[in-house]
Amino acid sequence: MGISRHTQTVLTARRPDSAQFSTPTFWNLFTPKLVTVLREGYGWSQFRSDAVAGLTVAIVALPLSMAIAIASGVSPERGLFTAIVGGFLISALGGSRFQIGGPAGAFIVLVAATVHSHGLDGLLLATTLSGVFMLTAGYMRLGTYIKFIPYPVTIGFTAGIAVIIFASQIKELFGLRLSGAEPGELLAKLAALTAAAPTFNFSTLAVAILTISTILALKRLRPGWPGMLLAVAAASLVAAVFSLPVDTIGTRFGGIPRGLPLPSIPAMSNELLLAVLPNAVAFALLGSIESLLSAVVADGMTGRRHRSNCELVAQGLANIASALFGGICATGTIARTATNVRAGAHGPISGMLHASFLLGFMLIAAPLASYVPLSALAGLLTVVAWNMIETQSVVALIRSSRGDALVLLVTFLLVVFRDLTEGIVVGFALGAVLFIDRMSKTIAVEAHTLPLLDDTADEANGGREAYHAEVASDPDTVIYRISGAFFFAAATTVGAILDRIADQRRNFILDCSAVSFLDSTAASVIEGAVHKAGRARVRFFITGASPQARRMLFAHNVRPPRVRYKATIEGALRQIEKEDKPGGT
Repeated sequence: MGISRHTQTVLTARRPDSAQFSTPTFWNLFTPKLVTVLREGYGWSQFRSDAVAGLTVAIVALPLSMAIAIASGVSPERGLFTAIVGGFLISALGGSRFQIGGPAGAFIVLVAATVHSHGLDGLLLATTLSGVFMLTAGYMRLGTYIKFIPYPVTIGFTAGIAVIIFASQIKELFGLRLSGAEPGELLAKLAALTAAAPTFNFSTLAVAILTISTILALKRLRPGWPGMLLAVAAASLVAAVFSLPVDTIGTRFGGIPRGLPLPSIPAMSNELLLAVLPNAVAFALLGSIESLLSAVVADGMTGRRHRSNCELVAQGLANIASALFGGICATGTIARTATNVRAGAHGPISGMLHASFLLGFMLIAAPLASYVPLSALAGLLTVVAWNMIETQSVVALIRSSRGDALVLLVTFLLVVFRDLTEGIVVGFALGAVLFIDRMSKTIAVEAHTLPLLDDTADEANGGREAYHAEVASDPDTVIYRISGAFFFAAATTVGAILDRIADQRRNFILDCSAVSFLDSTAASVIEGAVHKAGRARVRFFITGASPQARRMLFAHNVRPPRVRYKATIEGALRQIEKEDKPGGT
């Protein structure tokens, strides 16, 4: 009587055969896309497209870079330094044609916490160290693995960051005056803001509402216009003309400089180095994930393919350079990269021009930045935070799977109430466990005693030839067919079935032609079955094993003469027939 389990279709992704695909060289992996684009031929028409796209992105990045810097607890020019220096190097040296680098909203929480705990010197040192870590990860070719972040985790931590960004802007939106420093922890922050409610400033809120309304209206009515810049400009004009009692960049920070500072090495000591090391690791992890996700988005929009390890190297160099010029963490930014693609960019020169245009804006229009109300930038970040929450993706994940919904919820709650890095790590671990559980259920084992009722070839049995009538008539021969990924999570299930080998069977055939992957635990289970078969004097055959499976089995002593390997089940049956004939061997 056959033993069978429900069989599920398994789609497997195999690595290219080394005989058919050459291994990429160092230069193939780490040649910047800028070099590739120039080799293809670059003329005036391409430059014109890149110039238009670069200017478009610069107009978006100008107010956004200052807003992110202020929300991060540093002065607004440091956001511009990051976009100019880091953005230029990310485009010039990166592995993506369309990546736009600069300060990102995802870093606001981490940067603000670092500044609060270790000061500006600690932030610059942590940024430098994160650049070294990303540079090392790129040269170690870890970029491929960093992209293996489950989708629910990315959606969950992005939504969590959005909530924290909005919470950080409540004070500026309503013009509240706190008696002490604003707490970093969310619940404590909300309690402090509630206590400061009597200091509410109506003019500040009006400017914020004007900014948000203008951005949303222009996005709907004139989507091609630079809504963020126009909204901030309109709010600044209203505040200046009516002399509204609101805080501005000028009153809070004294304006911004007209140009870049000279580079300098961040202050360093053994104590500070050890203190900021966890922050640097968090910067590197988040920066790597954010930049590679952004590159993947650009690939999806253009049909191109980025070089992930080259991108990490560029990100590392960009962060080191950003810190030398007094900037904060730089990474690939999804929204600005998408804007770059939609604006018709041809290659990395658009990102380099975006940085150049920002430097030009600083040189020419720096005095005007003093009139920008902080509540206008808070309104801008409120829109950014709302856009970061991908509501459709959240609903789809909740509806599709309880497991995915759990990963999403846990990641979100940990990011909001605990720590960003902890949210990513725990979410990734839960996602991995969920994947292992799902893959373990794809394994299927079918046992057949000859003669087989249905031995004709079809798609389900891989096109095998029909068994010879004389060969397929031995009741002492049993065939077990395993399909799917045979690994540690499925070992217990398969092992329990293989243990049922009857001692009276003389021949046992284990067909592995449909096994997509076999690990050491699975090989150990098969070795146990071979050992039991040997004690019972049962001949053991393995058919259809791939080269990878054979190497793993040989490493666990599953080799002749204990077991015999055949390419097909029919080959094993013919071998049994041959040995059972009088005088057979």
